[in-house]
Amino acid sequence: MSRWTRALLGATAPALLTLSPGCASVQPSPSVTKELWPPPDTSVGISSPTLRQLVEDTWTFTLSDQPLFATRLGIHRFDDRVEDNAPAGIARRRLVRKNLLERADAMVSEVKGDDALVLEVFRAWLSGESGSDVCDLELWAISPRSNPVTEWSYLPTLHQVESELDAKNLLARYELVAESIDGEIANLRTGMSRGLLTNRRTAQLVLEVFEKALAQPIAEWPMMAPALEPKPSEAKGFAIEPQTREKLAESLKNQIRPAFERYAAFLEKELIPAARGEDAIGVSSNPDGAACYASQIRRFLGSDRSAEELHALGLAEIARLDREIERLGKEALGVSTLPETLAKLRSDPSLYFRTSDEVEAKAKTSLDRARAKIPEVFGILPKADCVVTRIPDYEAPFTTVAYYRQPVPDGSKPGEYFINVYAPATRTRYEAEALAYHESIPGHHLQIAIAQERSDLPAFRRHYGLDAYVEGWGLYAERLADEMGLYSTPVDRIGMYSYEAWRAARLVVDTGIHAKGWTRKQAVEFMLAHTALAENNVVNEVERYVTWPGQALAYKVGQLEILRLRELAKAELGPKFDLRAFHDRVLETGAVPLPTLTDRVRAWIDRSK
Repeated sequence: MSRWTRALLGATAPALLTLSPGCASVQPSPSVTKELWPPPDTSVGISSPTLRQLVEDTWTFTLSDQPLFATRLGIHRFDDRVEDNAPAGIARRRLVRKNLLERADAMVSEVKGDDALVLEVFRAWLSGESGSDVCDLELWAISPRSNPVTEWSYLPTLHQVESELDAKNLLARYELVAESIDGEIANLRTGMSRGLLTNRRTAQLVLEVFEKALAQPIAEWPMMAPALEPKPSEAKGFAIEPQTREKLAESLKNQIRPAFERYAAFLEKELIPAARGEDAIGVSSNPDGAACYASQIRRFLGSDRSAEELHALGLAEIARLDREIERLGKEALGVSTLPETLAKLRSDPSLYFRTSDEVEAKAKTSLDRARAKIPEVFGILPKADCVVTRIPDYEAPFTTVAYYRQPVPDGSKPGEYFINVYAPATRTRYEAEALAYHESIPGHHLQIAIAQERSDLPAFRRHYGLDAYVEGWGLYAERLADEMGLYSTPVDRIGMYSYEAWRAARLVVDTGIHAKGWTRKQAVEFMLAHTALAENNVVNEVERYVTWPGQALAYKVGQLEILRLRELAKAELGPKFDLRAFHDRVLETGAVPLPTLTDRVRAWIDRSK
């Protein structure tokens, strides 16, 4: 997931500033917007004045501190800004989180009822983020998926231009990009001086992203699109003034491209020679690396779990899923063993796509089938639609098979299931359906869009994204799709089990890399031995785990907890158990820590007896 893919706790969660109770919020640029401030939904449904003030202080600073996130939510008050990545800004965010958490902790005995749930979610989010400070991620964490090329290339899509004011705000942002890139270079140099480094292969892959972009004519860059004169067929009732288009192009040519060149030169001449080698790809190789990994486990799971425990859980799940895949291989493919099943899946050309259009078409038909059947097992459905979008060419060779981006709350943009159509002959047909059901319906789109549309919840809860809940639901949705009869063939069901094995393997591989000293080769070999993923997908996935410690653990942990709660409800309610009601209870709260979800489901069970 890219930086702006998921809202509050996605790849980079917003940092928060402490504001004293009753103080004025951060002021916008007066020419940008006349929106109400704070947004009316900031603290909706909160009774306690003290908690309401804390949430308002937090949310208004979050939006001002993360202006691109605000734009994504349809809040345009800070549309002429980008995030401050200077050392002073980083230090301020850390102080802010500390102070906000202290304010929240002081309220625990004061708030009751629904307010207590708000505070519980708030504290879980903030403590997870504060705990990450030990990692100093700003000083070393880069990846092929999260770097200046991939992030800034998305800016014209994020920042829609529908008026001359929008265009001038976009220009203001363009004129800040070079400074932001230079700030990132400075941060990485600081990290190097402190021994905080990424690994060499990751840095080389990021350099390849830059080299690919710099080799393209600048007229073909996504960031150049707003500067080009629209063709008559593309006119949408508004055209940017020629003078503004010219300034956008000048900024790109004279400021942004040279900044990209400086970043690429820094990678090649400074960072890559100093980076960690293949024998030290895990975060544990950095100073305070063990503490950092423990903090990331806590951040993404919402609780303290040891790497040893998670590694063992992954091995147990892999053993179970190996048996399922082997059984289905005998039935559907006529082979006898797990290695034969996996070899057949990887070697049969008919099980791979031929063209990019086929990859996209399969994603669309899978989404359409799921959309038609969800009323059977869900009572609450989102208003926002979900569409299939191709991952951009500049990103596709270096990223994973797919991701989801949430709708804009004002309805101006639907949820998007981004699918990787690069090198279609390496994309498997038999896993395409499980992938679609995870990313779109009944997976991420259903869960995230329902949460966003809960107008009775404060804004931060509608956009909160604890990974164990969000990704646990996505993996649960893959299995639910089987119950809904959505898989087309027995081979597609093998793909479903392979995808579940993939997430179980993440428990083994992520902990192996970051706590047990595994190499890339060990990680790739383990995943090839226990999943049907194509080798290029495995290589990209392992790169993701290397650069995003702890996040991959969330999928299986969350899925197992949702399944456990479902079985608990079935056992205690017997014939009164209603699957639609269970799903509605799980989704209606928005994302919550797993212990909180357990409490909510148990309360529903008690009410339903």
